[in-house]
Amino acid sequence: MRWRLIATGLLLGLSLGGNACADDLPDWLSLHGQSTFVLQYHPRFHSPYQGANSLKPQNVGDETFDATLFAGVRLWQGAAVYVNPEIDQGFGLSNTLGAAGFLSGEAYKVGDTNPYFRLQRLFIRQSIDLGGADQKIDDDANQFGDMRSANNLVLTAGKFSVGDVFDTNQYVHDPRGDFLNWALLDAGAFDYAADAWGYASGVAVEWTQDWWTLRFGTFNLSKQPNGTVLETTFRQFEMVGEVEERHTLFGRDGKVKLLGFVNRGRMGSYDDAVALASATGTLPDTSLVRRYASRPGGEINIEQGISDNLGVFLRASANDGSKEAYEFTEINKSISAGLSLKGSSWGRPDDALALGGVVNGLSQDARGYFGAGGMGILIGDGRLPHYGTEDILEAYYSASLTKWLSVSADYQFIEDPAYNRDRGPVSAVALRLHAQI
Repeated sequence: MRWRLIATGLLLGLSLGGNACADDLPDWLSLHGQSTFVLQYHPRFHSPYQGANSLKPQNVGDETFDATLFAGVRLWQGAAVYVNPEIDQGFGLSNTLGAAGFLSGEAYKVGDTNPYFRLQRLFIRQSIDLGGADQKIDDDANQFGDMRSANNLVLTAGKFSVGDVFDTNQYVHDPRGDFLNWALLDAGAFDYAADAWGYASGVAVEWTQDWWTLRFGTFNLSKQPNGTVLETTFRQFEMVGEVEERHTLFGRDGKVKLLGFVNRGRMGSYDDAVALASATGTLPDTSLVRRYASRPGGEINIEQGISDNLGVFLRASANDGSKEAYEFTEINKSISAGLSLKGSSWGRPDDALALGGVVNGLSQDARGYFGAGGMGILIGDGRLPHYGTEDILEAYYSASLTKWLSVSADYQFIEDPAYNRDRGPVSAVALRLHAQI
């Protein structure tokens, strides 16, 4: 606990003077920082049995903490290099297991009692003006304040998160500021390339013209599904493309995005794993039947302003359910929707109240695998006699205490965790403290 207080104190101390001295930084240097603490708890719930990957049915509380430095250096016109060293500590509930739509996006698949250091991002970004009106780009984390033409080309290369570029949504995408559930933060069936912390190495290109943007990227997958070590030679890789349309509806801005992806690597077929287990009298294991194959998927992502303070969002996604999930989680189809309301109407313009829901589903092949006792990335109760969609409801209120500090209260309800109608429902509450400069 002592080191967490020290790290938080350092960041908060920086925040008191950071904004005051930001204008004193040379124009070739950008410095920002963040620190987030999440305490999450669920009470006892109904559970007649559990497996190795089950959410623990007892009263359980866990916490996570991270502190990140966002540093950038200008290289030449339109180009900068960014580096994000980070300190992480803590565990998700049940060691980040037991629900396909896991309860905290601040919980990594690799937990530790002691703090540890990671270099989460190291990338170069080049922006090329292509004409049109000038646009102001605000100074922010991993972003220099600058001017850029409305039509532009942006290239990003190095180690970063696929979600930095793809599947973004202004109302639901940041576990440090809005929703916490994995299947709300990102499209549930978007099995994006990532190591166990959510980052990948690769290249992305964004071409913006007038009312549309085209994006394309290719990224290294992990050496093994859900692994901690990334490929370096693109022997196993992901290709992802996205088209974004921007519009005005009843005087309010909105976006519609269509995304497609394909993962290409060594992955196991659910049916092959079940067949091998049946022939050998063992439990099915996709790691025993892996071969080089492709796994495609797609998504629609909508955000729409309704008023000055209210916005709504919708995502729907699906993927090839015949093979194991490679990086993200066991979701083969998912639909999520919700709304986010700013606090201006009650005199708190920097506060936010939001409500979202998601329905996740498994393919027939995946149901057979988990029903026979197979284990996945996040789920595996040892059996699945009564399948049901995993239905999740989440609500949060984020209160701004100062310009740099906020506190959030979060509630989640999960019906049929890990698609198992024999277990749950589960209610979870969370307290989140977030500081950013």
